[in-house]
Amino acid sequence: MKKLILTLASVAFCALGTAGAQAQDRELVVASSATYTPFAFENKDKQIVGFDIDIIDAVAKQQHMKLRIVNTPFTSIFASLNNGDVDLVISGVTINEKRKQSFDFSAPYFDARQLIAVPKSSTVKSLKDLDGKKVSVVSGSTADDVMSREVGKTNPNIRRFESTPLIISELASGGVDAAIGDNGVIAYRVSQNPGLKTVEDANFPKEYYGIVVRKGEKALLERINAGLGAIRANGTYNQIYKKWFNQDFKPQ
Repeated sequence: MKKLILTLASVAFCALGTAGAQAQDRELVVASSATYTPFAFENKDKQIVGFDIDIIDAVAKQQHMKLRIVNTPFTSIFASLNNGDVDLVISGVTINEKRKQSFDFSAPYFDARQLIAVPKSSTVKSLKDLDGKKVSVVSGSTADDVMSREVGKTNPNIRRFESTPLIISELASGGVDAAIGDNGVIAYRVSQNPGLKTVEDANFPKEYYGIVVRKGEKALLERINAGLGAIRANGTYNQIYKKWFNQDFKPQ
């Protein structure tokens, strides 16, 4: 009887070990909206590349994780995570208290702030100067939250679009007076449009991007944070930062 019990225990232990290994080796689906150059975008070969992609790939390499990146519109990215269609999100997502109520975030992987884009002839010098003007934002973004607080969520002067290229295109065509978005993305897009310029406002709060997982995914979050810590310590993070922003990383 003792031998039988030991044998059954051994089989059960092996089965659990195999299941754990399979769970760890499972391919993780990563959602990223590939419209946020230089964070995530499609290259000429239709591959998703960018700062965010290099970061999550480096984390995965450190943690021996298998990943599959899927291009997901930002407007549906959180629903895809909630529905279980994807396992994590890296897409320039600002960590804030509202989002933390529904999702868990990694340690910050990028220091961000909001940036205003306007025509070069504009006299706008701050967020307050946008009162009464038409402003384009990405729907559901931090900029959307900022403008909603400033002028009211239902104000018709807030023009919401699905992606940063669309809000910049609307600005360049004269459909709005300004566009607001995350600094890295806005600065890049404005650099591609000679008729536009950027305006900084010191009153914009400091922001940080985080990698997003479903509530309670503690084991996955620990692996992500361990990977982030490792690439910061070994210099990989700075190499990636310099590749995409042409400068060394300096904390805010």
